[in-house]
Amino acid sequence: MSYQNYVIAAYAVFVVVLAWDFIATRLQVRRALRNARLLAARRTARPAPRPSSEELIR
Repeated sequence: MSYQNYVIAAYAVFVVVLAWDFIATRLQVRRALRNARLLAARRTARPAPRPSSEELIR
């Protein structure tokens, strides 16, 4: 009885999971950086809020 097919399949699954973990992490980091850039762009694009005459100033 040979375990060659089992070992090959186990290594194949390991490589697929390792590759998926690498790719998913890279995509998650890319998405987080993109969101941070968009947020920074939105914050710099809008003018600073001015207090209204009805708002209490501390």
